[in-house]
Amino acid sequence: MLSVTCIAPVNIAVIKYWGKRDEDLILPLNDSVSATLSTDHLCTKTTITTSESLTENKIVLNGKEESFENPRLIRCLEEVRKKADAANKCRKDILKWNIKVTTENNFPTAAGLASSASGYACFVYTLACLYGIEDQEISSIARQGSGSACRSLYSGFVQWRKGELPDGSDSIAVQLTPADFWPEMRIIVLVVNDMRKKTSSTGGMSTSVKTSKLLKYRAERCVPEHTARLVEALKGKDFETFGKITMQDSNQFHAVCLDTFPPCVYMNDISHAIVNLVHRFNDLKNDIRVAYTFDAGPNACLYLLEKDVPEVLATVNKVFPNDALGSPEYIKGISVEVSQLPAADEQFCANGQNQLKYIINTRVGEGPKRLA
Repeated sequence: MLSVTCIAPVNIAVIKYWGKRDEDLILPLNDSVSATLSTDHLCTKTTITTSESLTENKIVLNGKEESFENPRLIRCLEEVRKKADAANKCRKDILKWNIKVTTENNFPTAAGLASSASGYACFVYTLACLYGIEDQEISSIARQGSGSACRSLYSGFVQWRKGELPDGSDSIAVQLTPADFWPEMRIIVLVVNDMRKKTSSTGGMSTSVKTSKLLKYRAERCVPEHTARLVEALKGKDFETFGKITMQDSNQFHAVCLDTFPPCVYMNDISHAIVNLVHRFNDLKNDIRVAYTFDAGPNACLYLLEKDVPEVLATVNKVFPNDALGSPEYIKGISVEVSQLPAADEQFCANGQNQLKYIINTRVGEGPKRLA
């Protein structure tokens, strides 16, 4: 019997992936860029065991056994085995043994917090470790499980290149900067809703491809420009430009969702209140100090620099007062002494009580790693 345990991170895109040119191979219409978040606060943990005595493949997700008859799951397994066989790093008979997968997230699944990305990245990376090929290029395999999973295989900021080849061999993830490149960068996740979303990302983007004219224009004209400018800003540590493009791209992505027929509505009234908070905060500073981005869900991810975390958190707490404030279960991640936060500007007022489920205060982090 062989067993390997690994963890893999969540990534949050600042240039969004939305729409596929090939549904089967999961080949995107456009490039995307994301930050890998620290596994100290958000991660998937996966253990894969293989044995000659296992009679069938099994998967247990967050304590519940699920069907292994998932085409994407099976494809990832087959592709890793094929690569391992070609590399001759593993005994041939072991590649034929069944596997048992036990995987869990330390954050809500399918709630718009990129659980599929960390999940498939962890599955593929753990398989690669099991079969001895973790040092090879495997992002093209993770992509076939969940598109954005390819970005969770690297630390720091990562670009997923859409590629041009029909077989998808050039649609891979590449690291732009390591985790410690911009050490002051922070991410605050405002969890508005941690329930499973009504419209999945897969279903939503498929409908967008079929019905949204704005999507085509975005993929061909807007994203290449956004990506080039954002990468330049990132490498120059120009937060003002980075933040502006991040917000513009998020807004455009959700405009595509609304242009879809029927529309995909992922943001809610609380999401829009967060958008208003950010713009008002930046206006008062006469500078872009904090930037929002929303994936396919209502939860906000705020990018900002470490020096601005206390004042931004104080403002969030004033606009979204919560009975749980002060509890370690409310502001998770990097420790924050609530009593030491500065007073929020008097121009801000409460939007409503207990509208946020909790807050995660985190940083840019490392890629997957093997634990055992």
